[in-house]
Parts: sequence; structure tokens; C-alpha cells
Amino acid sequence: MDNQLVGTLPVIPLEPNQLNLFSDLTLAPARRAEALVMSLEALLKWKAQILDYQQRVRESKPPLQVTLFDIAPNHCDPERIDPFKLHLQPMAFYRMPTDAGSAAIYFVIDNAMPLLLYVGETCHSGKRWKGEHGCKQYLDSYHSLHHHYGLQREVSIAFWWDAPTDRRSRQELELSLILKWRSPFNKENWERWGQPFG
Repeated sequence: MDNQLVGTLPVIPLEPNQLNLFSDLTLAPARRAEALVMSLEALLKWKAQILDYQQRVRESKPPLQVTLFDIAPNHCDPERIDPFKLHLQPMAFYRMPTDAGSAAIYFVIDNAMPLLLYVGETCHSGKRWKGEHGCKQYLDSYHSLHHHYGLQREVSIAFWWDAPTDRRSRQELELSLILKWRSPFNKENWERWGQPFG
């Protein structure tokens, strides 16, 4: 066989049957695994455990630290932030016309129980949810399973607007709140609660 030159690169013709190496294989259509559905009993138990933990956190008083000097309380103290006392907004808030927003810590809450599902931070509260966000997928699965069993849910979002503008400080506060409340949609708590909606 002759090699033909195109420019400076040789063009090598294909060997006969090179494309038919696997012609004797029969391809079966790919099968999708059936989605595993959490049982009603398992879902209710999962929610009850989280509710019990978060209610104990709400009812417990933070330890008082005694100091020799009067120190102004830190407004960013995670012990002073109660997400369940913040103003709730619909989850579709990001579809409303708004500016880029400002720095905030946000909380996704199912107010039907109530359960704190997710804690996040952003420097642009008006933009954070417009694109891809893993929590949106968890919420879709959460809504679908509740609909499947005819269970009530009232998922909303609340913002705490006094968040630091410095990203590192805001992320430290976010992590403190995630660990305090053990919000199940945050990856830091998947080992504790599992990841049934991921």
C-alpha cells in the first residue's frame, strides 16, 4: 500500500476489517438501575432523628465564658444565630428580579417539622442559586419522595445578612453552623445522616 502525503503528514489507509474487530459481539441496550426509594418508615425515622438533634441544639444554652474584661459580644457568634427565627423566603427567590445581592449565610429549612436541611454562604445572595447548586438536586429528590408518600413539606430559605464580607471568615462561620446544626444536605454531615437524596 502506498502512503499518500498531505502536507507533511502521511495518510495511512486502514487495514481491511480494522473497524470490524468486534463484529461478532451483540450489543444489548444499556439498562438503567431502578432508583432506590427510601421507605416511608425510613424517611420518617431519618427526619425524626434530625429533628430531635436540632431541637436539643435549640434548647441548650451555650456555655457562658467568664472574662476579666468586658468584651463586646461577637455578632458573628454561631451560638447567637438561630436560623428558625429568620425571615423565610420562597425557594424561587432567585428567579425574582434583583441585584447581585450581598454577603450572607443562608439556611434551607423544611418548616413543616421544622428541619434545617442545608447551610450555605455566599457573597452574592442574588446570584448563588441561579446556576448549578447541589442542594437543588437534593431538594428535588426530597420533594419527590415526600410527594410519593403524600407527606407535607414547606421548604423555604432564610438569609442572615450580617455575614462577614471576608470570604474566609464567612466560610469559617458557615462551617461552625453546619457542625452545630448537623444539616443533612451538607457533605460534612453525610457520614452521620447518610446521603439518601444525593
